[in-house]
Amino acid sequence: MPAGAWYVPCLASLETIQELCRKENLTCKSLGITNKNLKSYEVEYLCDYKVEEGTEYFLVKWKGWPESSNTWVPLKNLKCPLLLQYFHSDKNEYLSRLKRSKAVILKNHIKALNPVVAQYIVKKAKQRIALQRWKEELNRKKNHKGIILVENTVDLEGPPLDFYYINEYKPAPGINVMNGITTGCECSHCPAEKCCPEEAGFFLAYNKHRQLKIQPGLPIYECNSYCRCGPECPNRIVQKGTPYSLCIFRTNNGRGWGVKTLQKIKTKRFVMEYVGEVITSEEAERRGQLYDNQGNTYLFDLDYDSDEYTVDAARYGNVSHFVNHSCDPNLQVFNVFIDNLDLRLPRIALFSTRTIKAGEELTFDYQMKGSLDVTSDSDAVSPTRKRIRTVCKCGALCCRGYLN
Repeated sequence: MPAGAWYVPCLASLETIQELCRKENLTCKSLGITNKNLKSYEVEYLCDYKVEEGTEYFLVKWKGWPESSNTWVPLKNLKCPLLLQYFHSDKNEYLSRLKRSKAVILKNHIKALNPVVAQYIVKKAKQRIALQRWKEELNRKKNHKGIILVENTVDLEGPPLDFYYINEYKPAPGINVMNGITTGCECSHCPAEKCCPEEAGFFLAYNKHRQLKIQPGLPIYECNSYCRCGPECPNRIVQKGTPYSLCIFRTNNGRGWGVKTLQKIKTKRFVMEYVGEVITSEEAERRGQLYDNQGNTYLFDLDYDSDEYTVDAARYGNVSHFVNHSCDPNLQVFNVFIDNLDLRLPRIALFSTRTIKAGEELTFDYQMKGSLDVTSDSDAVSPTRKRIRTVCKCGALCCRGYLN
């Protein structure tokens, strides 16, 4: 780039730019469009259907080409069984919701798909592509072992427009989340007498099966980057990240997105960390007023020792951003200290409270406190500050009626 030149990031997708290139008959090596493939055609999705003179046709959207290039193709020439399956599945799903609607209408002796049905199929196809791209993006950015799937069989909602995946705290200017550690334990096989938890005045949090053995409210002190022990140390659990494959899915009862596990999770196991922007409590108060008007609940007070800082997972976060509240949760909050011993800035870890079956939704109590004060009274203010009361839709028998 020439000296003094400036640029702005392009927000268009690769496919959109490729469509523009092909529309203008331009080649671009960096975009993967060359003279050799400038006129190549690959089915991206199927838009419509008709029967003309006894022959079935599908309207094809070609990958990397604008919609103005869509063409009708005889069924016998299509080699995309999965896309045909999606087309019929989406059509039948829409018709099952509107039983009185007709799938095919007769117009000028041509059997054609009802335009309303065709519009839904196109929207569903575009959503499927957007969710697939989002899933790929999440899996590129995550640094843990398990995979992340995305699923929406409920409505046409696509990926959140203003959410950025991160793996660790994103501190606001002036906040240091990596201080306080200058030495580590000298254990060759943890735990020993002077291991990190004992040095802090607490017990080792895990048993020999790497399950949690301490009570809620007690802190977890893991071995840190200065410790002599290696990565297989039994006191390095949270820092390794989520060990399970999870699915972000659309709930069918108005709770937006949720998270379910794709694997069985045994009781007292580490499941995920709650991350986001670390901001001051004053800034959290200001943002909270805005979030109340939007019906959002992403503020988690770091109140283990004091109430100076808050984690805001509204725009920046990981899978925990999508975990819903329940008054009868299967996850419990714990404060964790690893490479930062500042009691005002613990990391927030979620552990299973019982065995969780594969396919079961993961939830935690938005009023659950990570400090020794583990009250469940409705006046609790962590992780959400008490402002406008939000109706709870968890459906638990012990539901308190409100999230805050």
